[in-house]
Amino acid sequence: MDYQIADKLALVSGSTKGIGFAIVIGLAREGAQVIVNGRSEASVATALERLKTVVPHAKAVGFAGDLADPKQIAVLVKRHPDIDILVNNLGIFDPKPFESIPDEDWQRFFDINVMSGVRLSRAYLPGMKQRNWGRVVFISSESGIQIPVEMIHYGMTKTAQLAISRGLAETCAGTGVTVNAVLPGPTSSEGVNEFVEKLSGGQSLHDFEVKFFQEARPSSLIKRFATPDEVANLVTYVCSGLSSATTGAALRVDGGVVRAAF
Repeated sequence: MDYQIADKLALVSGSTKGIGFAIVIGLAREGAQVIVNGRSEASVATALERLKTVVPHAKAVGFAGDLADPKQIAVLVKRHPDIDILVNNLGIFDPKPFESIPDEDWQRFFDINVMSGVRLSRAYLPGMKQRNWGRVVFISSESGIQIPVEMIHYGMTKTAQLAISRGLAETCAGTGVTVNAVLPGPTSSEGVNEFVEKLSGGQSLHDFEVKFFQEARPSSLIKRFATPDEVANLVTYVCSGLSSATTGAALRVDGGVVRAAF
């Protein structure tokens, strides 16, 4: 199937590993030119090398910079003034009791998880509208609907992304630009593995996974962590030319965690 994005320029923020890197692979396989982003030159170089082993024909460049920093976004936009596909994937999470979350953490989570996408969208949406084609995707989470008690500050940012993505979609009415949110459920990315280590108390990953889906996410229908590739498959489609009638949507790839039929 031709996803109709050959030679489109795509930026995936926070894409040197995990879901972001899997999205880069998916877009590169479809012929898109991809900008791989991480905070350090070393992490970006490693990701580009990994990408070439998986997708030898990949057309990719790197951008090393913290896209939660407006100054770094300005550098990026100067280097790449126009992009066709923007995936706002950059994000952090950290389990912490509500009473132990200081103001600084609330602000840091909001700046990284929310404002990075706001600033990048503000920079690139006008050009997409002018060209009458573009895709913007916010990587939200099922935690934006079912707020996890172990990291309320994270859930807050994921709910904010849903509001922003829907609002931006409204501003693109009547154009060839779509804006959507994708909501992964628990996914076995590198970050989640660190999360597991923090909460597992020395349990094996398998034992933790069984207990986690029995106690913390009992509504899951797949009863396991999704893989980054499973999430990236949906994101790649939403970024494609075939998804032109899908906009303003919150699309779940959550393994059935959210108890809703729509």
